[in-house]
Amino acid sequence: MSTSATEEIALVTGGTSGIGLAVTRKLAARGVRVFLCSRNRAAVEETVGGLRAEGLDVDGTAADVRETGAVEDLVRAAVERFGPLTVLVNNAGRNGGGVTAQITDELWQDVIETNLNSVFRVTRAALAHGGLGADAPGRIINIASTGGKQGVPLGAPYSAAKAGVIGFTKALAKELASTGTTVNAVCPGYVETPMAVRVRQAYAATWDTSEEDVLARFHTKIPLGRYSTPEEVAGLVTYLTTEDAASITAQALNVCGGLGIY
Repeated sequence: MSTSATEEIALVTGGTSGIGLAVTRKLAARGVRVFLCSRNRAAVEETVGGLRAEGLDVDGTAADVRETGAVEDLVRAAVERFGPLTVLVNNAGRNGGGVTAQITDELWQDVIETNLNSVFRVTRAALAHGGLGADAPGRIINIASTGGKQGVPLGAPYSAAKAGVIGFTKALAKELASTGTTVNAVCPGYVETPMAVRVRQAYAATWDTSEEDVLARFHTKIPLGRYSTPEEVAGLVTYLTTEDAASITAQALNVCGGLGIY
């Protein structure tokens, strides 16, 4: 990890909305130079322009993290723009599920590719070609989910992928421990993001009810009685990139309003 905030360089996947955008903004606000990506080129350009207008040092490119070549190009672009990486935040992901007996191979495979295999691919490229952890201990933070710990009804693909992210996190953390590079998973519960809206719509269709009813049911399950915010999740992610968090590794830490208790 760099000794000066101005030398810190982060790559954030899925950085144009929700948690990824909040992470990008918080990291950049403390002086980290952030390179972000999304599959949507227009969204990348709009996000980068907006954040630069706020005085933040960010850039980005369109990239599909499901594809090895695109991932390698992404890491190369980040290094060419800002220099060797010191922080990686694997945030890109999607929702996906339904009645398990009716889940198609295509849906299952795309959820696994997007939510799990991409974490491996981007991390591998960042370690092998992005300079992460080469000159000083780095920070890797993977966005998992409480669903990866306790399961989500009608969300088998999502839960399986996020459980895999947690397992990958713990294994890699032990592998890299001797280098000082830390690897942690942040596990949101219900967070108010564009993906949360899609999830509520999917449950409403499955349960034949309204989105308002789905939201009320979810609120009832959360001890704090509300969704977490992207900024609250980003706050923990940002803390894990600091020197104060240098001894925190191999952990899967919840931000969930009490929804998950382990």
